[in-house]
Amino acid sequence: MRLLLVEDDSMIGAAAQEGLRREGHTVDWVRKGREAEAAVAGGDYDLVLLDLGLPGRDGLSILKSWRARAVGVPVVIVTARDAVADRIAGLDAGADDYLVKPFDLDELSARVRAVLRRRSGRSDAVIRVRGLEIDTAAKRVRWEGEDVALSAREYALLEALADRPGAYLTRAQLEERLYGWDEEIASNAVEVHIHALRRKLDPDLIRNVRGLGYTLAEAP
Repeated sequence: MRLLLVEDDSMIGAAAQEGLRREGHTVDWVRKGREAEAAVAGGDYDLVLLDLGLPGRDGLSILKSWRARAVGVPVVIVTARDAVADRIAGLDAGADDYLVKPFDLDELSARVRAVLRRRSGRSDAVIRVRGLEIDTAAKRVRWEGEDVALSAREYALLEALADRPGAYLTRAQLEERLYGWDEEIASNAVEVHIHALRRKLDPDLIRNVRGLGYTLAEAP
């Protein structure tokens, strides 16, 4: 999944970005409120991790403006403000979760997974489509009951498709989900990953329709 990290503390930001990348996420990191607004306006993010005490504009006012404009991206507030009143204000402003610093990276990852599950309408960590099982907590994939070893990019692409069954994602949308700002994208990167997934899983699992994009095929 592609995440936006909004954090002005260099040490916290670097640790969170690295930890979330190890979990298989693509993480873009900005340090100012205005940068966060521009990133969300121009990018397709699955979730935003939002600090409140930001240079330029407070995170809470940014969140309120997003929700007022019906920007539905999931938001987890990550802040040092630990008063009950602050938590209530953040959640009432439209945050999906609220985590107080200092935090454990494993808990941060678990909260990200929980919010993404709720937004996808799932109650557990396992996505099941046809003979495919994706354990989003363990990052494990099984096909027809057998474990399948995937690269980080292959896994990320497969999870992006499985998270929206029946929906079509264009190559540009998949590139947006898989690659961050600082990564160079080969022109055929998505096609290479799709080919590898079809070879490892099933040739007919991922369907491509000209003009629409890629989707997980329904059972024959």
